[in-house]
Amino acid sequence: MSRAILSDRIATAVLWGIGGLVILILGAIVVHFALASIGTVSLSFLVSDPSDTEIGGIGPLLWNSIYMLVLTLLITVPFGVAGGIWLSEYAGPGRLTSAIRFAQELISSVPSIVVGLFGLALFVKTAGWGLSALAGAFALSVFNLPLMARLTEQALKGVPADERTASLALGVSRWDTIRRVVLPLAIPGIVTGIVLTAGRIFGEAAVLIFTAGMSSPTGYDFGNLNLTDPRSPWSPFHSATTLSVEIWKLNSEALSKYRREIADAASFVLVVMVLIFNLGARGLGRMLQRRVTGA
Repeated sequence: MSRAILSDRIATAVLWGIGGLVILILGAIVVHFALASIGTVSLSFLVSDPSDTEIGGIGPLLWNSIYMLVLTLLITVPFGVAGGIWLSEYAGPGRLTSAIRFAQELISSVPSIVVGLFGLALFVKTAGWGLSALAGAFALSVFNLPLMARLTEQALKGVPADERTASLALGVSRWDTIRRVVLPLAIPGIVTGIVLTAGRIFGEAAVLIFTAGMSSPTGYDFGNLNLTDPRSPWSPFHSATTLSVEIWKLNSEALSKYRREIADAASFVLVVMVLIFNLGARGLGRMLQRRVTGA
């Protein structure tokens, strides 16, 4: 056996081993919290209010996590994709482009606790939104927008130049080429960006402690559809404690004797939510790509 073939087989085995290790770690996390939450997770646990005297439930917290995800993605995805398109297709090399890319990398490395304090000063106090879902969503967008723009740019740059050249040679305008040719081919990369962004939203706690609040909510009236009423769970101005914040709170300062059971069960629900979202997003991305490309 030649040295080249041996090196190739060793590298393949190592890479497969790393991939298997990642799957094993994920499986261990899911199994651990699944076993720890046996006897706690139920339909009642998923829909009822938190309680200080019994196990209670995580209904409002589950709602806030989903609400915060949707609200943040509504801000992050359109502007992030637009920024990625500009950087990839329109912005030429220069000081401005270099400064933007440097800012993207810098913001992505800023500790989330610092972003939380920035959100507290700008969105909670200066803008006057108080501890609310809207303040939390904008604070999360501070470091998710650069990530989404950067991943969109990389996905667009991964589309072969021949696709653009062929479209332009047929007389298609630049924007229509981007919209009808480049973007459909870049959908898998854009979906990956959305998935990574969503993961940071689901798991973030430090930012939301300072911007969305950390009091365990109860008594949500889903019949109250007034979006300007802070008491309405549909309003972006309501205080929105999420599952990740509640898990941190349970493990740091909760006095309930059931805090361990509630934290384990909430962690299991959060992991399952992330898995469902990731699988659903990738499935939707493949479906959209087949529909727009006809492949």
